[in-house]
Amino acid sequence: MPEALVRFSGPVRCQRGAAPLGLTLSGRAGAPPGEPATLAFSGAAPPQLPATLTDALIERLDARRYRITSAQQAWDIEADALHVHIEVAGPFYAALPPRRVPLAKRLLWRVVLTLAASRAGLKLLAALRR
Repeated sequence: MPEALVRFSGPVRCQRGAAPLGLTLSGRAGAPPGEPATLAFSGAAPPQLPATLTDALIERLDARRYRITSAQQAWDIEADALHVHIEVAGPFYAALPPRRVPLAKRLLWRVVLTLAASRAGLKLLAALRR
């Protein structure tokens, strides 16, 4: 039974390349929503595969065979390996609360910016830099 690996949402760019990565698919993953995803196959691309697909589904058929399905068409590809990269930085950093800036640093920058707002303050800051 096929195992669903990645479901793309929207357009998917198909880029053929030289060995070892014969085919690279790039687009936005369906889950997590809208995150950039890249799949690189260590095998030759099917000759009839178009340059772009829409809403593609990638499935593992067995250890070396994969199926790419899009718009009622399917292509089988044989590859030694499949490299999957889904960008998770957005959801990761959204889940972390921002670190509170220490009071001393906030006060320092408030003073520096207040001084930088006037000519006399700029001269004082320039003198302190020397």
